[in-house]
Parts: sequence; structure tokens; C-alpha cells
Amino acid sequence: MATPPRHPAKRLAIFNHKGGVGKTTLTVNIASAIASLGKNVLLVDSDPQCNLTSYLVEESVVDDLLDNSDGHAGRTVWSAVKPIVEATGELRDIEPFQLSKPRLFLLPGDIRLSEFEVELNQFWSDCFQRRLKGFRGTMALSALVDHVCNSANIDAVFFDSGPNIGALNRVILLDCDYFIVPAACDVFSVRALKTLGHTLANWIQDWKTVTDLAPDGIYLMPGKPDLLGYIPQRFKVYRGAITAAQSTYISKIERHIGSDIVGPLRAVDPKLAAGSITQLRLGMIKDFGVLVAPSQEEGVPIAEAHAGNPAQREEARQAFSLIAKKIAARLPGK
Repeated sequence: MATPPRHPAKRLAIFNHKGGVGKTTLTVNIASAIASLGKNVLLVDSDPQCNLTSYLVEESVVDDLLDNSDGHAGRTVWSAVKPIVEATGELRDIEPFQLSKPRLFLLPGDIRLSEFEVELNQFWSDCFQRRLKGFRGTMALSALVDHVCNSANIDAVFFDSGPNIGALNRVILLDCDYFIVPAACDVFSVRALKTLGHTLANWIQDWKTVTDLAPDGIYLMPGKPDLLGYIPQRFKVYRGAITAAQSTYISKIERHIGSDIVGPLRAVDPKLAAGSITQLRLGMIKDFGVLVAPSQEEGVPIAEAHAGNPAQREEARQAFSLIAKKIAARLPGK
């Protein structure tokens, strides 16, 4: 029996297991720019810290979502996967929030996703024992996203993930068609790249074993996240050029992307990291300083924040638009 087809919307994660590299801010701004191109975009807050939800939804609404996520009217990702985690029923369908930005939708996060992550470790082990509950649990988040993509006619999905290489991020990356690596221009970001590619390669190889063990006809994640590119960011600019102190990190980032991410992925499958290092650079996002905090407080993209000056906002709009157009070129046409 053939594996059930999944919705053609492309799924992406802006992923780096180091904290403080601006994953959530990048996710909001790139997803918003893609929505401006006429694509329906679903944001999935799959981080128990709920930073994405807090960015886009008023505090009182976030509190209400978390207080009521256990009940039948719950609307968070936890509300959907809770019956699977607690072995009390099937995955629950939940409706995404339609945000103020046209074509932009959100599946809210929940601090209780940490409980889901604990169970994912057992689900993963159960898959190797060919236990059906293991496959159902491991595929729960992917299946939820698939249902929402069908109901809301989604073109692209962006997962927002926590800064770790745990079980939850494993299923997120294995569910993605593409991933993008953000890297701040500092020594800690460069060091983090050294383990990222090898971790992904191991996950992909393990998933190949799981799919070989899976029962016929079961819904499965593709398990082949393709490196779409990388984004150097949060660097200072002086007189139109990157400051000397940070410019040296650009070449270091490129070198480690090649040796520590592209290399391990191509060893598994040459198609997983195609193109040269130059081609893989999707764009560069400087430190927009005065615009960032207001955008987060207002729940809007950096270019729409009531801060800075028009030239700064336009520069931000163009930077994210460039990246969005490169990503949109990979999305299915309507």
C-alpha cells in the first residue's frame, strides 16, 4: 500500500541550535515578506518558550491560550498533540490564527510542548521496535501541519524551533523540505556550526532505518532536509561596510558551512546541499538596532515598526524581500 501523499506546501526551518542568533525574528520577517509576494504562509511555533507566539499575539491572548490549552477548546500545538502524548485519542484538528498580516497564519506554541518532547524520545525508540504508537507519535506534528495546510491552502510552512538538538527539533528538521542556517558574526555562532551538519546527517540516516521498518501505508515524514542556504546576520556596518572586527567572521562562517554542514550532508546524499557556498548565501541581514525591539513589541516585521527613519525601514524591507524571493522560487506554483 502506498504512503499517503502530503500537502505540497514546502516546509522550512530557520535552524541553528545555538541560542541568540535571531531565529524567531528572521522567521517572522522572512515569512511576512513571502506573504507579501502573494503566498499563504503558516508559522508553527514549535518552541516550548513560545517566542514566536509572544512576538505576534497580544500578551493577554497568549495567557488565555496557555490557560486553556488542555481543554476541548484549546488552540495551541499542544492542544492538538495532547491526545497522542497521553494515549487518550487521535490527533486533534485545530484552526490556525489568521494574523493581521494578509496571508499569514499561526499555530500557537505552548510551554507544555516540553512534555511532548519527553514522549518523543520514547516514540522514537518505539519506531525501531516497529510499534505503531511510535510512528503515530513521531509523525503527530507533521500530520497536524498537513491537516492545516489542506484547510488553509498553505504554500509555505515555517517552523520556529528552540536552541537545541533535542527530540522535538529532530522531528521538525526531518519534516522539513528545506532548512536555512542563520549565523551571527561572533565566535560562538561559528563554533555551533561544527556540530550542526553531523547531527543532521545522523538524524537522516536513522530516519532511513525507521522508514524501512515502517508498516505499509503509514504517513511518513520525508526525512531529507535540503540546505536551502545560510544567512550571516547581526553585524555592524560603518560607512557602508561591515566593521573590520566582524568582517573576518563572514569568511569563517562560509568555511564552516562548507566543511561542517555541506560536507556531512553530501556524504549522505549529494542532493541535500547542492550549489556553491556563494550560491547558498541567501542574503545578509545587518544589525537593524533601533528597529528590532519596537517590531517585537508591536508584533510587526522590522520594516513596519514605528521606529527609526524611512531609509532604515526601507533597507530592512529590501533585505528581507531579497531572501523571500529566493525562497519563493522554490515554492509550488498555483
